[in-house]
Amino acid sequence: MILRPIHAALAAFVALSLVAPSPGFAAPAGADTGVVSAADPRAAAAGAEMLRAGGSATDAAIATMLALGVVEPQSSGIGGGGFLLTGSADGHVDSFDGREAAPQAADTHWFYRNGVPLSHGAAIPGGRSVGVPGNLALAALAHDRHGRLPWARLFQPAIRLARDGYAVTPRLNATLELAKSVATIDPAARALWFDATGKPLPVGTVIKNPAQAQILERIAREGPQAFYSGSNAAAIVQHVSTSPINPAPMTTADLAAYHARMVDPVCAPYRQWRVCGMGPPSAGGIIVLQVLGMLERFDLKTLGAASPVAWHLIAEAERLAFADRDRFVADPAFVSVPVKGLLDPTYIAGRSALIHEGTTMASALPGQPAGADDRFALAAPVDEHGTTHFVAVDAQGDVASYTSTVESAFGSGLIVNGYVLNNELTDFNLDPDRNGKPTANRVEPGKQPRSSMSPVVVYDRAGRVQLVTGAAGGATIPVQVIRVLIGTLDWGQDARAAITQGVVMPFPEGSGPPVLGVEAGTSLEAMIPALTALGHARVVAIPMRLKANAIERTAGGWRGAADPRSEGASASP
Repeated sequence: MILRPIHAALAAFVALSLVAPSPGFAAPAGADTGVVSAADPRAAAAGAEMLRAGGSATDAAIATMLALGVVEPQSSGIGGGGFLLTGSADGHVDSFDGREAAPQAADTHWFYRNGVPLSHGAAIPGGRSVGVPGNLALAALAHDRHGRLPWARLFQPAIRLARDGYAVTPRLNATLELAKSVATIDPAARALWFDATGKPLPVGTVIKNPAQAQILERIAREGPQAFYSGSNAAAIVQHVSTSPINPAPMTTADLAAYHARMVDPVCAPYRQWRVCGMGPPSAGGIIVLQVLGMLERFDLKTLGAASPVAWHLIAEAERLAFADRDRFVADPAFVSVPVKGLLDPTYIAGRSALIHEGTTMASALPGQPAGADDRFALAAPVDEHGTTHFVAVDAQGDVASYTSTVESAFGSGLIVNGYVLNNELTDFNLDPDRNGKPTANRVEPGKQPRSSMSPVVVYDRAGRVQLVTGAAGGATIPVQVIRVLIGTLDWGQDARAAITQGVVMPFPEGSGPPVLGVEAGTSLEAMIPALTALGHARVVAIPMRLKANAIERTAGGWRGAADPRSEGASASP
């Protein structure tokens, strides 16, 4: 592996990736009774329990989210936020935005110290990075629309896990080794996950989290207001405002004012399929649809997964989509995002014309879609890291694709009532301006930061759900999802094979030549000479900490797939 300086973002990504992959769990075939696929078998079982009780895919997804917050605390939980895409068997798609929001005290210089913006690493720990959590508000909104079971029923598996205990897995232990500093930020973190000497608890250790069980019991009883008001809201405010690192003003009014919202999904045809994803403030859906649209004129099926040209074309389309993201996409409540222009077939055809099978673009610049706001500058990409994804389908054929996050490993490092508070505000551009112009994704009061999360639902030409997928892994999320979609839709792979194959990841185009990352240890690593010959200036093999999940329709019923790099699993009722 090459570790010489390339770009700061690439170096940070490599450092975060240096955790040995877990052996993973088998993803069993499902049936018409439904399936759940998640990053931890205990969470998948929680979702399957809801399906067994007659619950909807949305019920199963919410129960899975709550359980993951217990057993996978480094990645997600009620102290974070997420995006949920639901798809009905008759083709209707809803999208729910539970992204975290900046407190009202936040301004464009929120991450400045002594007149200079903090580095991303310096901004993460403590109170200043914490956004108002959105997961529970999202869950309540989605449950009101698509739930079948009582609200309190969804909490029971997570409450049992927190109260009775869960075993430390290899991935949790490895993440604790990587993020040992969390033990120094909040004594509650040290008490939960470290021994008396400050070492992470070994694999197999059973952890009980009574404080988390108690707050989950209260929310189950009283509803989401038990989180956003009263003693829990006061505890969040106290932790954020008195943090030993980067304390920041947040008020109980910030918590009380938070509302999840339904936003328009983005959908577009790809060959004979209809692909739907999240709209802004997530950039993931736009990236996925732009890349597929740019690639549609190429015969990817004939090229096949073993072709360096195919992966070159994918990388080139991703470069162009990322450039558009970095200039145009932000919270639509604050910025006029030209979604229609970015997905216009004529615009995408023009972008695709920049891509050639035998050569590489010298640089990938943003385009000029209809409706673009020229006030904003092209901003440097934002470092993104953690997250988890899970999918569910119920007996009626309705589906849910949910990406949940606390951002970095263990978020801000602050623990309230046994759960982790996010560091999601570091997904804003920490420096609000570039080249004398504001950036669209700068910090503002009440604003949600842009995200790469990319939950996706795919319908076939008969209008039936064909595939439900998504991924975790920060900025790699869209490229992971694109790899699954092309693998299944173009190359005829089953979902597990599509997830297992590697990814190509274009890294920020700054002062040096563009860098193309390929996943180390996969067949893509052997393609480095061929990709270099196609004109990619710097191709680097990188160990990538990827994590994707999917459910697909097969002749024998629904089948779940989980990433073998993770501890993921699928479960049926």
